[in-house]
Amino acid sequence: MSDDARAGSGMTAEQRDAAFAMAGQEMEYRVELFNRLVGACYDKCIDKKFKEGDLNVGENSCVDRCASKYWETVAIVGQMLGAQGGGR
Repeated sequence: MSDDARAGSGMTAEQRDAAFAMAGQEMEYRVELFNRLVGACYDKCIDKKFKEGDLNVGENSCVDRCASKYWETVAIVGQMLGAQGGGR
């Protein structure tokens, strides 16, 4: 391994710390986004009576559609924010 690779490819300690902080923020954002997806689709699709241990066909189908629409919406909003230069 070269000295540059061991030194973080020429990054200073401050740059490396900033990169790790950004990665941590991105991970928190992704976890929050996933948790919102789960909550929204659970509320919309899952029977609260819990008659069965597994999802039934209707619930499975609903969750598939819900998750697909959720990610499509997130992508559209992300594109719109990116086009406006707003980013996250």
